[in-house]
Amino acid sequence: MRQALVSVVMAAAIPLGLAVVGTGATANAEIRAGFDVWSDSSMGPIKSRVWRAADGNTSKVVYLLDGLRATPDISGWEHETNAGSFLSDNNINVVQPVGGESSFYTDWYAPSNFNGQQITYKWETFLTQDLPNRLAAGDLGFSRTNNGIVGLSMGGSAALTLAAYHPNQFSYAGSLSGYLNISAPGMREAIRVAMLDAGRYNVDSMWGPPWNPAWLRNDPFVFAPRLRDNGTRVWVSAASGLPGNYDRPGSLLDYYNTANGMGLEALALANSRAFQARMASIGANNVTYSFPAQGTHRWGYWFDQIVQMMPDLRANIG
Repeated sequence: MRQALVSVVMAAAIPLGLAVVGTGATANAEIRAGFDVWSDSSMGPIKSRVWRAADGNTSKVVYLLDGLRATPDISGWEHETNAGSFLSDNNINVVQPVGGESSFYTDWYAPSNFNGQQITYKWETFLTQDLPNRLAAGDLGFSRTNNGIVGLSMGGSAALTLAAYHPNQFSYAGSLSGYLNISAPGMREAIRVAMLDAGRYNVDSMWGPPWNPAWLRNDPFVFAPRLRDNGTRVWVSAASGLPGNYDRPGSLLDYYNTANGMGLEALALANSRAFQARMASIGANNVTYSFPAQGTHRWGYWFDQIVQMMPDLRANIG
């Protein structure tokens, strides 16, 4: 039975690295382009896209993290949605770091030796030191404390990790279709395969072999007590995996992507439900859960969660 379970999880998780094409909703907001902010780092200059809050405040700041196939030119949040415009119209400063394919937004041990990577990913350091230093500089003046951080898929688990270990910076963390129980049977193997597919990255260069403690350090199921004790406001969402409003396949490729999205979302839901049970078992009451009856691993559904989350986010940052 255990072998069968691992096979099922692997079959669902292997497409983690495959692109899921989708179109985001607009929430009736005017779409405005963000502006580039460059920050120095050990990885070289890193670009972020920034939207200023409509009311001019500098205290309410949210970071939006991308998924596994993050590209070096623009965040998926901007390419597929107007989350920057929407949140800034609602008086939240928005920061979208660009890049970090297969990084899990963590500090790696070494460059990936499968794809000729020249630098060692140091994304946790960038997001908690280099970037906030730049954002706090005179021309922006953004607050370094009580920020929010929200991510999808790969970025979902990363958002919770960063909030757990940097509570002064992040008082709010959101996981949208995140993988929050990476110690579950088959998950570590699935992440290994997904990262090979998304850029030929070697997971051993990230957290070492599967028995390395770094895997536990980055598993929300394991560090859940930190989120409870820190008093972090947490939002966790995953849909059922059943096709909904944004799934209207019209070609063989569309059907293929929809099938992938169904499997990925079902796995994210299982992980998120496990995290919910874990938080309940330790008496944590600082989490809002959203489990829509329909939805796949697709941008439209993630943007819908941003719209739903916005009042809670705005009230608990800054």
